[in-house]
Amino acid sequence: MRGQFTGWPEQALDVLWQLQGEPGAATRERCRADRERLVRQPMIDLLNDVADSDPRYEDFSVWHYRTGSWWWQNQSAVIRLGRKVEIGLRFSLDGLRIQGAWWYPDPGQVDAFRRAVASEGSGRELSALVEEVRRKGYDVSGDVMKRPPRGYPADHARAELLRHRSLIAARSLGCEEWLHTPEAVGHVRSAAADLDALLSWLARHVGRAA
Repeated sequence: MRGQFTGWPEQALDVLWQLQGEPGAATRERCRADRERLVRQPMIDLLNDVADSDPRYEDFSVWHYRTGSWWWQNQSAVIRLGRKVEIGLRFSLDGLRIQGAWWYPDPGQVDAFRRAVASEGSGRELSALVEEVRRKGYDVSGDVMKRPPRGYPADHARAELLRHRSLIAARSLGCEEWLHTPEAVGHVRSAAADLDALLSWLARHVGRAA
């Protein structure tokens, strides 16, 4: 185990405070080196340590900065588990947030999702998995149509799921003292375990569709 991650230093929050609102170019450039060292690099270290626990987590990206202020105020990262099936992490002044998501689908993935939802075995399994993550405190959302798609009855037992064109389960992990310690690795691993069965279903039924 690498054990690279030691926590986000307290100064990381100071940097993010300086980037609130609409920071100008001069503010961004002044904060760039500190943000890279204190905010982004710890996220890389965190995900390296998380990846050591499971080879499925080795394909990850930690975003650089973009033009919008949001990207400077939030340090985002993804762990890819299948085609458009990901674990997302975000560190900000609000703390650390995690989500499991199938989103921005490729052509064919939405149809594959609907077929799996409509199928009695896989559909019942997904319904149970969604309810399980809800019980664990995750908000379930996504791109949802106003009514079930054509070809499926409006009174289908899983009509709510059939309306989804993406599926996201997310929750805040908080802004506690453990963020500044190596304990954050364990919190992320625990949350990833919460999402594992749902994301495995999505990777199996949707993540391989083209």
